[in-house]
Amino acid sequence: MNGTMEDTIAPDAAHATNAGAALPSFAEALRVWLKIGLLSFGGPAGQIALLHREVVDDRRWIGDRRFLHALNFCTLLPGPEAQQLATYLGWLMHGVRGGLAAGILFVLPGALVMLALSLIYATLGDAPLVAALFFGLKCAVLVIVVEALVRIGRRALKGRAAWALAVAAFIALFFLNLPFPLVVLTAGIIGYLAPTAFTPGSHGAAKNDAPALIDAVLAADPDRPARLAASARLAGYVGLLLWLAPVAVLLAAVGGTYADVAWFFSKMAVVTVGGAYAVLAYVAQDAVEAYGWLNAHEMLAGLGLAETTPGPLILVLQFVGFLAGFRAPEALSGIPGGIAASVLVLWVTFVPCFVFVFLGAPLIERLQENRALSSALAAITAAVVGVIANLTAWFGLRVLFRDLQVVQAGYISVDLPVLGSLDLAALALAVLAAICLFRLKLGMVITLAAVAAAGLLLQIGDFL
Repeated sequence: MNGTMEDTIAPDAAHATNAGAALPSFAEALRVWLKIGLLSFGGPAGQIALLHREVVDDRRWIGDRRFLHALNFCTLLPGPEAQQLATYLGWLMHGVRGGLAAGILFVLPGALVMLALSLIYATLGDAPLVAALFFGLKCAVLVIVVEALVRIGRRALKGRAAWALAVAAFIALFFLNLPFPLVVLTAGIIGYLAPTAFTPGSHGAAKNDAPALIDAVLAADPDRPARLAASARLAGYVGLLLWLAPVAVLLAAVGGTYADVAWFFSKMAVVTVGGAYAVLAYVAQDAVEAYGWLNAHEMLAGLGLAETTPGPLILVLQFVGFLAGFRAPEALSGIPGGIAASVLVLWVTFVPCFVFVFLGAPLIERLQENRALSSALAAITAAVVGVIANLTAWFGLRVLFRDLQVVQAGYISVDLPVLGSLDLAALALAVLAAICLFRLKLGMVITLAAVAAAGLLLQIGDFL
């Protein structure tokens, strides 16, 4: 998995070369992937919305149907689906190097920010200035997530069956607290068994009826995915070795805190279907109770920090790893130990993400026209709309209200807001974000900057 493993279009195929020329250059793609990495706030819903806006709506690199097809596959994988979706799309355009660039740049900015915040937290305790800086950002992200829900729902929900499945998924997650993997798997089975009930989202034609670039390229060069597949499989196997070899060495030769970190977070990498929220139960039970690396309050603080940084929310694991290394009884502890454990967590968490995509994407791409599989993935897309709605409700309740109460009735368990705890400042900033985004159409970057600055001004009085 290095820069020499570059996928190029076969030079002896003139039509392939001409088709490949229609794609954006690798340098242009790098700039877009970096922009996405820097702005990917708001958890998976906001990140998927950002990806869709950049590569489908604004640039027409990818068509709707292919985007949703890739999203459905990534939703089934362990790990952060938005980062894996970026990897998949990068691979589709520029092969292995494109996948690596998209996936790494999606994570790197947030990982650097989380490392800095972890260091501040471990040495100085809670950082109220940081919280104030990101207060407005959270409110803006809430509106971006709502926009994602509307946009993706409009494209993905084709027919009554899809709408019913989206609503059922929301009810199962929000009211019944059913496991995310069970909801997605059930949706896929329903779609597979009812291939005529679910229609894949539209793709190809935009408002001007021009096909997306990758769709035009693949129409002119249908053998392209097959050529990309060989190097993708090789990259997947190399990544598997790079992931497991250090873990085996630490377990066999070193032991102690760092071996425990490598083993524990490697297990997390293969069971975290559903993202950061799904993994919190596992981490809270073992990292808090079994290993004693941090306490429950610190676990929640880490999630709060992860929510205010770009990149996957699963970066909360990096925070846990930092505290484990910072407090390690070994000679390597303190700040150097925290950095070492933090890097180790990132390695064993995200290398598997590339492995899963590189080994699975070629197969999924080859099955684009398989009717039963397309129906299953379309049903999963409908369920994902319900998942995004659940995340929107989860996030919105915690941004706009200071206190929640759990209401239970039989199998139903739901968090409801304490109305008197409404945060008027947060509500005002969310309204400001909605005006900037929907009415004034200022764009995501300007909206984020404006609302973050407004939030800092509202909170600055606490420090004066």
